[in-house]
Amino acid sequence: MRTRRDLLMLAPAAALSPFAIPAWQKTLLSKAQQANDTAAAYFHSARLAPEFSRASLTPLARFPHNSYLTDDPGVDLATWRFTVEGQVKKPGAYSLDDLRALPKRVQVTRHICIEGWAVIGSFGGVPLGAFLRHVGAAPDARFVEVECEDDYYESIDIATALHPQTLLCYEMYGAPLTSGHGAPLRLQMPTKLGYKQAKYVNKLRVSQVLSAKRGYWVDQGYPWYGGI
Repeated sequence: MRTRRDLLMLAPAAALSPFAIPAWQKTLLSKAQQANDTAAAYFHSARLAPEFSRASLTPLARFPHNSYLTDDPGVDLATWRFTVEGQVKKPGAYSLDDLRALPKRVQVTRHICIEGWAVIGSFGGVPLGAFLRHVGAAPDARFVEVECEDDYYESIDIATALHPQTLLCYEMYGAPLTSGHGAPLRLQMPTKLGYKQAKYVNKLRVSQVLSAKRGYWVDQGYPWYGGI
């Protein structure tokens, strides 16, 4: 019997093979993914992902980079800014020091890739919910969208954004992120599969309506919710 995680891992491969399955099967797959996204978004909000002791850590050298385009998009850390826009009271450009000045959370959690591998890593950063409160996100906002230095993009529902384990992550294993792991800033969400955890993030938008570009892999057939 296949688990929900098994089905999530199989769905993208099927969705990305338009010549391998009839049109009616693709329609059924799309409807199934939509139903999964709806159900998962409804039930997930109070659930915490497991956290582990440091003795369980996967060595950093064995934590894959797994970039979709490049492991080094050439970010100038000295001039990098995190642009915030949309339904917020304090839009603008925030530095890494601005983020570091906010309350920090460190968590040891599992990172699961849709390709089938998983590792346990140590992640540090500001909870996205705390940052959204800091910039005055509208209480009726529904979505958070991010863009990245390497042209990757992603979006999540507001419940996921406010989840206590969802981080604007700027360090791993007690040190600043390396380029291969998304420096200077990435999303870190142990309740989501890896493709939702965008790296090299440089822009955040709070919105009521999703833009046409919902996520790099989502727009190619992956489930939008991407939950575990």
